[in-house]
Amino acid sequence: MSESLTGGGREQLAADMKSIIADAEELLKATASATGERILAARARAEETLKSARERLANSDDAVLNQVKDVAKTADDYVREHPWGAVGIAAVAGLLLGVLISRR
Repeated sequence: MSESLTGGGREQLAADMKSIIADAEELLKATASATGERILAARARAEETLKSARERLANSDDAVLNQVKDVAKTADDYVREHPWGAVGIAAVAGLLLGVLISRR
């Protein structure tokens, strides 16, 4: 998956990949009784491609989870090292959010 995708873009891409995998699996099941050398070869290639896509999708989910854990650990470390700075940042964020909400 591309590193330049936004969080929403990654989620949409993952959802699309899952949908494609499900559709391809359904197609393979529907053509299970079909015979012929070319059909059997195509089914074998499709099954291998699906297996690879499932593995890559699972690996990308793991990578995103690891990134989230790293960010959370970094934030936790910062708050522990600079508690008053974290309180200040939270206060400013709360103030800005209050201003934005009050304008509506």
